[in-house]
Amino acid sequence: MSFRSATAVDYVEDVSPGSGALPPRAWYPVSDAESLSLNGGWRFRLSPTADAEDDAFAEPGYDAGGWAEVSVPGHWVLQGHGAPIYTNHLYPFPVDPPRVPTENPTGDHLRFFDLPEGWDLADGGAVLRFDGVESCARVWLNGTDIGEFKGSRLPHEFAVGQLLKPAGNVLAVRVHQWSAGSYLEDQDQWWLPGIFRDVTLLHRPAGSALDFFVHASYDHVDGAGTLRVDSDVAGRVTVPELGIDVATGEPVTVPVEAWTAETPRLYDGVLATEGERVPLRIGFRTVVLEDGLIKVNGRPVLFKGVNRHEWHHEKGRALDPETMLADVLLMKRHNVNAVRTSHYPPHPAFLDLCDEYGLWVIDECDLETHGFTEQAWRDNPVDDDRWTPALLDRAARMVERDKNHPSVVIWSLGNEAGTGRGLTAMAEWIHGRDASRLVHYEGDIDCRDTDVYSRMYADNAEVERIGRELDGGTHKRRRLPFILCEYGHAMGNGPGGLADYQRIFESYDRLQGGFIWEWIDHGIKDERYGYAYGGDFGEELHDGNFVCDGLVFPDREPSPGLVEYKKVIEPVRIDGDGADGTVRVTNGYDFADLSALDFEWSYQVGGETVESGPLAVPALAAGGSAEVKLPEPPVAAGSGETQWTVRAVLGADAGWGPRGHVVAWGQFPVSGRQLPAFAASAGPVASGDGSITLGPAVFDARSGALRSIGSVAVTGPRLDVWRAPTDNDDGAAWQSDIRYGALWRKFGLHRMRHRLDAVEQTGDALTVRTRVAPAAWEFGLVTVYRWTTDGSRLRLTVSVAPDGDWTVPLPRLGVRLGLTAADRVRWFGGGPGEAYPDTRSASMVGRWESTVDGLQTPYLRPQENGARADVRWAELGGLRIEGDPEFWFTARRWTTEQLDAAAHRTGLTPGDTVWVNLDHGQHGIGSQSCGPGVLPQYQLHAGPAEFSFVFTEIG
Repeated sequence: MSFRSATAVDYVEDVSPGSGALPPRAWYPVSDAESLSLNGGWRFRLSPTADAEDDAFAEPGYDAGGWAEVSVPGHWVLQGHGAPIYTNHLYPFPVDPPRVPTENPTGDHLRFFDLPEGWDLADGGAVLRFDGVESCARVWLNGTDIGEFKGSRLPHEFAVGQLLKPAGNVLAVRVHQWSAGSYLEDQDQWWLPGIFRDVTLLHRPAGSALDFFVHASYDHVDGAGTLRVDSDVAGRVTVPELGIDVATGEPVTVPVEAWTAETPRLYDGVLATEGERVPLRIGFRTVVLEDGLIKVNGRPVLFKGVNRHEWHHEKGRALDPETMLADVLLMKRHNVNAVRTSHYPPHPAFLDLCDEYGLWVIDECDLETHGFTEQAWRDNPVDDDRWTPALLDRAARMVERDKNHPSVVIWSLGNEAGTGRGLTAMAEWIHGRDASRLVHYEGDIDCRDTDVYSRMYADNAEVERIGRELDGGTHKRRRLPFILCEYGHAMGNGPGGLADYQRIFESYDRLQGGFIWEWIDHGIKDERYGYAYGGDFGEELHDGNFVCDGLVFPDREPSPGLVEYKKVIEPVRIDGDGADGTVRVTNGYDFADLSALDFEWSYQVGGETVESGPLAVPALAAGGSAEVKLPEPPVAAGSGETQWTVRAVLGADAGWGPRGHVVAWGQFPVSGRQLPAFAASAGPVASGDGSITLGPAVFDARSGALRSIGSVAVTGPRLDVWRAPTDNDDGAAWQSDIRYGALWRKFGLHRMRHRLDAVEQTGDALTVRTRVAPAAWEFGLVTVYRWTTDGSRLRLTVSVAPDGDWTVPLPRLGVRLGLTAADRVRWFGGGPGEAYPDTRSASMVGRWESTVDGLQTPYLRPQENGARADVRWAELGGLRIEGDPEFWFTARRWTTEQLDAAAHRTGLTPGDTVWVNLDHGQHGIGSQSCGPGVLPQYQLHAGPAEFSFVFTEIG
């Protein structure tokens, strides 16, 4: 037995990747060899420093009866021991590589196990595999020190056959939160120590497989696939469906169906060595850089992707198969076709799902040193030869583990690690090991080591210049394809402007798409806040809710941003002019035809469907289009605004979605909206009780404020320009361009004063004249409210004229009113979800219903949300409200000011009043939380405006 003294922890700060581990090899989930999962309950002891305890706990017979218990896979800070830390890029410890703080939480883990019956210790050996441990671990088995390792999101295996016994085995693992490896893992996520992926004991019978490489290429010219399986241990490869039975290392060419993300055809095979049979899932495809484009099977691809951190709101990065499958199914159902595994290789089972269901994958190495930007990249490990062995080890463990996945088409060296010799060494090694894939790294701005020109958060104008090849750069870079590896920062309400990016992508061949940042909000379920984010655990340094920037909420409920993205990237375009009775259908897939889709038409009058039926559309090949004749409009369908809606739906159940699942849709107006007829009649009548009556309405005579419409009590309405700033309104502090959220507060738009200038009763109208302006500034809005009635209904016409020099756009422009009793809401307009000027692609015009609570979008940090666009009329609280022109509609049980003040969902308390905003205009959303702001065409500038609403009391 071997034991170390309590002070022998030099390995923690050693820049080497570790010692004792076996060379990396291909990962496979099952074979006919025995295996034993060591997941489950482990005994656990937490110490404040790396050397607080000696190694006696690893000795058989050690009494751990007083220890706690944690679940493995898991993070001890999410199981009541210590606390998580979130930083975007700042290291949460002093930067002095490779040194780490003395205060270094260290978790000792113990697992006791017996071997299954029938495990033959005399036959071959055994391997102990750790799929992920953060950030540094030392391992003992039955008292013997077998090694230590770093590389948190990478597998490490140890030969342990000679140490096993049939019963009473003791596995001891000491895990340190901080190590030299932490300098390589500054990845914009929670710092979560622990054994967070599977631990497995693998029997390795004599003659069992070691490493193997499945080469499965596809010739798009003749439709042939060539298979060769290189194996460290000789054997045979069989693929019964293809009639293949060949020796390892021997190529064979046969006709096959190709694998693509759209048509993920897999063939079941077996690698049989003397001692083991390993199932294979083989996808034939070829990835090349040709004509300056990324081509798969001879065709360029357009990535419609997402960046995916691994996350579960209770378990952190300890994901189970059901959670991984939920991600894949959600992506497929929302037309996502690609994943960048930011910023580390995912659990290997996730890639199995990408193979099966069809997703392109950029597999990214477990590397980021972003915090060194604070010292101008001085002492950056990737440009320090001492660290190069660790970098090469990380690259090799990624490539060797994942090389047999057809879904992986690009290797990424890592993220935001600056530049340096170590990255060049990684790229050279990967190119030499696997010439069948491309190499990516966004930080290689001149593309010295990479095969793809990649950027993050470039604005629309720059992306278009790149598409037109006007961006300059090195000669090599100008000949390479371009992707946005991060764009559309999905923090809070947004991202805005996705449709504008997509139009540019589809206009230039060189632009091969992008990856939204990011897939999921990293909120931690917390009884205090609903979901916690940075700073909620008392961190010394943190970056707040910057960790909540996903297209799905922490519980994987889709956000409006994901619904918008689905519409923007839909693979079938349905365009046209409903008035002429035809639509144009275009197949936007890169490979698949439309045979898997059915098409349906429906005809709406006044937002309600009056007739529907199937629509015959040819099974267009990828890129093809056709004019399709719609049926004759229904006869005697009624009067009112009319339109066609055409949908493309799954024609049969697919592995990722049910029959009838909507893939794409389009709407086409036929006849326009008929504005509400209104003829003013009786004028205002003053009464002796300080009120004015106008038709069904009662006003305060002094202020001209509306009190009620019939039996419905009303507070307001009055002009409102404020919204609770979104994360994208506030922008990021490091950005040099204008951040309007801060300017809105500076100029006092959240505290506008309403000066009453006159209340006039003239003829058939009650007119209230005001000036709305912030304290301390000379500019304002001259606002006139003109009230009229036709006897049973009430009309408000609002006229707004800017006064003074307005140098910022308005957050919103409309009126706010309060209703004391409102719950159910019906409206005719855009829905079912929220929309803003640059996030309205997915807003479908129709009749919709909801509760007031159902109108809210529960962003983790409360902010402006819930607006419905293009509303013709809305009904709630006993009133019907019709707009001229169409308006934005919002209703909530708290004021905008209360929404603005809340830091978490639990900070919002419903009141007795429902506050309703009827907006003539809204400022766009953009993605300035880490990207470009609102495009000019979506900005709401102060200018003369007039808009009207007709109010009717309803039963």
